[in-house]
Formats: sequence, structure tokens, C-alpha cells
Amino acid sequence: MKFTIYQASRQGGRKNNQDRVAYSYSREALLMVVADGMGGHMHGEIAAQIAVQTLTDQFQKMAKPRLDDPMAFLADATTRAHYAINDYAVEQELLEIPHTTSVAAVIQDNTAYWAHVGDSRLYLFSDGSLLARTEDHTAVAQLVRNGIISEEEAGTHPERNKVSNCLGGYVPPQVECNAPIPLHDADTMLLCTDGIWGMISMPEISALLHAYTLEDAVRHLMDHAEFRGGEHGDNLSLIAMTWGEARMPSKDSISTLALPDGGVTTQINAMSPLSGSQAVSDDEIERAIAEIQQAIQKISAK
Repeated sequence: MKFTIYQASRQGGRKNNQDRVAYSYSREALLMVVADGMGGHMHGEIAAQIAVQTLTDQFQKMAKPRLDDPMAFLADATTRAHYAINDYAVEQELLEIPHTTSVAAVIQDNTAYWAHVGDSRLYLFSDGSLLARTEDHTAVAQLVRNGIISEEEAGTHPERNKVSNCLGGYVPPQVECNAPIPLHDADTMLLCTDGIWGMISMPEISALLHAYTLEDAVRHLMDHAEFRGGEHGDNLSLIAMTWGEARMPSKDSISTLALPDGGVTTQINAMSPLSGSQAVSDDEIERAIAEIQQAIQKISAK
């Protein structure tokens, strides 16, 4: 496999960053995952951390060097993340179970598979044109699908950020899986949280990804979204990937040929101390990471 990939995450105008992004690849498969945590001091980001770590951990165990069934993997690993979040909340005696959205994609055999829960999105572009995108799991998005309100009206609707489907909680998630789509050289995929797509329209996203190298497009997307969000803007996170030979070649293109059959490479944005008066210590971060790993290991053993 050959591809170019960049991930980025910023705090925006929030007191802490509850988004998490990660990607992992073997010789024959690539996983990308974005999660947008919700709820409480540190707990939203822990839910997102559990989500991305559960998917990447499962990928590392099962992509040897390819997945038997990419779609079944996405559905199962996403559901496992849900129960790992619940287990963590019970063990830590939290008053409320934290939640997170999730969107994840697997590329294998020049084919894209993806699954999502909530309103973190995936876009797939070919030569500047939109091939596919996920549909948000929100009541407002349903109003748009039913023709009751327009996309423009949805952008200013007071309940536009209320998701109707998420990981974590008493109701099992409805993991929506899309039909596989073949990929061609220079096709570009973007996975992002609402901090990105809520600030930048789809035509603008397409134009930026088409006009610049992937690295520069990611920087412009992040800069524009952060500027438009302002001092009260949301966390903003994304993973952008161009498949095969990019239109504008990059020195950072990845070829998996050098990986051994059982080798896997993973990049994940780790937990970090929070800013401001609610900052936590390094010891608290380390303890939270250990507790997260324990929850993930327990669900992985089932």
C-alpha cells in the first residue's frame, strides 16, 4: 500500500481538548479513527481515548497483516469501545457515563470501509468531487433528511450539536456501516469532528483538499476552522489521507512494503494535562491512562 496521511487536533476555544484521533497500518490494511468526547471534567476525553485505543488495539491484534472482514471488524471494535467506556465508568464509580462520537475507516485491497456513531464525519473525494459522506446521527440532521429544514437552517439550529447516537451510556449504539467503495489513485478521505465541518462548508473542504498538498490543506483547514470558531470555538480534529500516488507528491508519503508481515505502526494523540484552573497533574494523567488500559484489556478478553 502507498498513501499520504496527516492528523491534527487543537483545543480551540475550550478549556480542554476532548477529541482524539489515531491511525494504524499493517502491510495490507490501514485504520483511521476520530472520536469527539462529551461530558464532564476529563471524562469526555477519556471516552474518546478509550474509543480510539480500543479500535487501534483490536486492529493491531487482528491485522496480521490483513483483516478477515473489514466491515465486521469496524462494527465489532466500535461496539467493544462502547462497553469498555461503560466498564470504566462502573469501575471508577462515575455519576454519569461519559460519551463520545466515533468515525472509523479501514482501507484494504484498494477498498474503503467505514462505520460511524454520532456526528463526527467522513468525506471521500475524487478529483475534487464528493463521492460519499456519512450522515450525522442527530435530530437536526433527521429534519434535513425529512425535508423539514434546509442544510442552511440546520447550521444555525439551536439543537444542531445534540447527538442521538453515541458510544457510552445505557443504550447500545447503532453502528452505521457504509457499503464498501473502491479507491483510485489520488482519492482523498477526510475524517473530522464537528469543530471542523461546523465551521467549513463541504465545497470549501473540497476546494482546499484539491488546491493544495495534503499537508498544506490540513493546515489551512485547521487554521480556518479555528479562526471562525473564535474564542468560544469547539475542539477541532481531523485525519486526512490521500490514497496511492497523490496529485501533488509528498516527501511524507508512506509505503508499507518495508513492514514485516506482522508489523503494525500506530499514531495516536495521547492524553495531555488540561489547561487553566482545572488542570490535572501528570500523576493523574498516568493513573487515568492505566485505568483506561485496564478497561480496554477487560473488554478485549471477552
